[in-house]
Amino acid sequence: MLKFTAEHEWLKLEGDIATVGITSHAAEQLGDLVFVELPEVGAELVKDGNAATVESVKAASDVYCPLDGEVIEINQAIVDDPSLVNSDPQGAAWFFKLKLKNPGDADALLDESAYKDLIG
Repeated sequence: MLKFTAEHEWLKLEGDIATVGITSHAAEQLGDLVFVELPEVGAELVKDGNAATVESVKAASDVYCPLDGEVIEINQAIVDDPSLVNSDPQGAAWFFKLKLKNPGDADALLDESAYKDLIG
């Protein structure tokens, strides 16, 4: 199941684990990424807190944590090759996996239809 935030993050939910990345829309708006900084495995993140940083030729931007949880895995591939985020933002270029404190909180996030309405 995919969920989205108004800040352009997506989550793929599998039980109490959420795979998190930025949406295709966000990747298009940023332009060609040249740098990605991810959180440490084991980091405790809070909803709406800064989770990662991306830099493009246009600007630097924060990636926010969509829900409370602990980082259990990061995607080193996008640190090594940030352009993956531009080529496959909602697939191979996920950012991190989060063990959710309260999986039910995901119900309050946007579904795909609501996200598409948001970005017009």
